[in-house]
Parts: sequence; structure tokens; C-alpha cells
Amino acid sequence: MIRKVDLRSDTVTRPTPSMLQAMMKADVGDDVIDKDPTTQKLEEMAASIWGFDAALFCPSGTMCNQIAIMVHTKPGDEVICHRLSHIYWYEGGGIAANALCSVRLLDGENGIISPESLAYNINSVDEHHAHSALLSLENTVNKAGGTCYTAAQIRTLAEEGQRLGLKVHLDGARIYNALIYNNEQPADYHRSVDSMSICLSKGLGCPVGSLLLGSADFIVKAKRIRKRLGGGMRQSGFLAAAGIYALQNHIHRLADDHARARKLADGLRVSSWVSEVVSPQTNIVIFKTKKNPSEVAEKLEMHGIRLIHMCQGWLRLVTHLDISDDDIEYCLTIFRSMEK
Repeated sequence: MIRKVDLRSDTVTRPTPSMLQAMMKADVGDDVIDKDPTTQKLEEMAASIWGFDAALFCPSGTMCNQIAIMVHTKPGDEVICHRLSHIYWYEGGGIAANALCSVRLLDGENGIISPESLAYNINSVDEHHAHSALLSLENTVNKAGGTCYTAAQIRTLAEEGQRLGLKVHLDGARIYNALIYNNEQPADYHRSVDSMSICLSKGLGCPVGSLLLGSADFIVKAKRIRKRLGGGMRQSGFLAAAGIYALQNHIHRLADDHARARKLADGLRVSSWVSEVVSPQTNIVIFKTKKNPSEVAEKLEMHGIRLIHMCQGWLRLVTHLDISDDDIEYCLTIFRSMEK
């Protein structure tokens, strides 16, 4: 029987039995009419952990990021981000469609923007130019292979951005992976950015949900936009309970995902059919092959190994809590069999 190893994303996880039990016991209300108590508990918990005034529970990280952009900008403004940013590549053109803003794409090694590049990419105050309004950072950088900013780098960039008159948003979809890699704490980020998103349904293993964090005034505005986008949820406490459980139980185990990603990368690196492997810092492994990438993906799927084609020839594997050491050994065996 073919083993099934789904490495397409860390979003494919299923709730653990303990998480499901926490969900079933959740105290719920109606989070659109007034408040859902468990959702409120999650929001207050996250805001306290990360040093913000308030938080807002949303269905997805994309919604969190898009709401943040709409709060921080007005139509015709410009958003500055790295050319590999999720908000640019993977959010359906939302910067243009939702916020009616243009984008300034910056380069930077391994998806990391340097503070020195910001001043050269701010438009002058001139009616001919878009108003440079928002700097968006991503940690970890998905399309660069899960690379990490340190908290100090984020703080330096944010201070420079704010000095230049920019609001600063942090797309922290996999921020806990960055914390584990850098051996840092949420307190290291306190008050460094104007807003931040955290995804609960990636490495933390929840079925649904992300959090948007910011000042009290920011969250009031964000909640109105969430409503307009259809993001208000009724008995959201069932989902929020999963988030509370994950924040209490699923953070330190991310180190296991990182170790397994390194083993996958090592196996790919010695494979004659692989041309390039980006050394993983966290739980994402991206690589190129000497063969047609679609054919390689199809062959791996014949052996039950699923991955994602990231375009431009890159293939991506992502480890997560549903992937075991035995799954990794199986993958390495299949990699070796493809030498024939």
C-alpha cells in the first residue's frame, strides 16, 4: 500500500484529538451580534502575548493582511514590500482590488529587505507620485523558502519606515517558526510595528483562523472592514478554542518540523536529479530539478508524496505536525529510488 505524505503545506493538518476536545468544550456566543466569549479570550490572549492593545479573529491570514492594508492606506497610495511577498504573489491582487493601491517591489537577499533600501524607494511629496504609505514585511518569507528576519531586524526596519512616514505591517503568518529558529520571544517584538497578522492554521495546526493585532483604534476600523468583507463569524469560539490550545501546546514542537525539513533538504541535495536546494531555516524546503518539475511532482505523487509547484521551476515541501520521522524516511527512500 502506498504511504500518503502530504507536504503541500502546513495548512493541511488535522486537529489533534486534544485540540478537538478543546473545541467541543468551547463556550460560544454570536461574535457578530455581540461577542463570542472564547473568541474574545483568544483575542485578548494574543494581544497580551504580542504587546498590542487589541486583536481581531479572522478566517484567514489573507483577510488579515488585506484588512491591514485597507486600514493603513487610502486609494491611490503605494504599498512597499519585498518582491517575493505573500501579499503581492498570493492574495489575488488584493492590494489593487481591495485597497486600490499600487505596489513598490524591493529586492533583498533571501527575501529580506535592508533598511538602507527604504529611503531610496520613498516617493517625494509631489502630486505626480503615489503617496508612499505602508511598508509590509513578512516573517517567515514563504516564497524565499521560510527565511527569517530577527526581531532586531524587524525593529530596525520598522523604525526606519516610521521615520520616513510609513505605517508598518508585519505579515507574521509563520512568526512562531521564526521565533523558534531565532530563539526569540514575542516580547522581543513588542511595539515595533503598527500591525501584525498571525496564522493559526499553518504550523500551529488549527483547522481555520488568523489573528490581526494592532492599536485599539486600528482594530475598531479593522472590524468594520472585516464585516464588509463578510469575515464576521457567529459561533467562532469553536475555532478560537483551537487557537487557544495551539498557543498553549503547539509552539515548541515547531523545532521538530524544522529538523525534518533539514533532513528532506539533505536528501534532495545528494540526489542527482536535483539541481538546487535552498537550505531551510524553518519548515519550508524549496528546490529545483534537472528534469521537468511537473513530471517530478507527478512521479512523487505516484508514491503518495504531495508537494506544490511554486512557479519559475521551484518545487516546495512543507513539514508540519502530521508529518512523522517515518514519513521523512519514506520520502528519502523514494528520492533515492528516483536515481534509477
